[in-house]
Amino acid sequence: AQQQGTPLSDHEYHQFFMSLRAAQRARAACLIRMLYGCQNPLVRRLDEYENHGVIPAGPICSETPGFPSFTDFCAFSLYRCTRKMYFIKV
Repeated sequence: AQQQGTPLSDHEYHQFFMSLRAAQRARAACLIRMLYGCQNPLVRRLDEYENHGVIPAGPICSETPGFPSFTDFCAFSLYRCTRKMYFIKV
């Protein structure tokens, strides 16, 4: 354990900035999604990447408390973006 007020170790800095970059990338993808919609080629590629090459069709069940299902993956993704809950899984 590090003492309060001391700098992060090299490993801790790496972990800290990796998480920031992931959130920053997620926000950028959300901005593109909100500006251009789910049919945008870049957004579709990101959705395919997130889902092992295939965007799920039909209703989506999620781990989101209070919102167990969405009409489709696009609605689920837009929900995550508007709530800034980027890393919720289906």
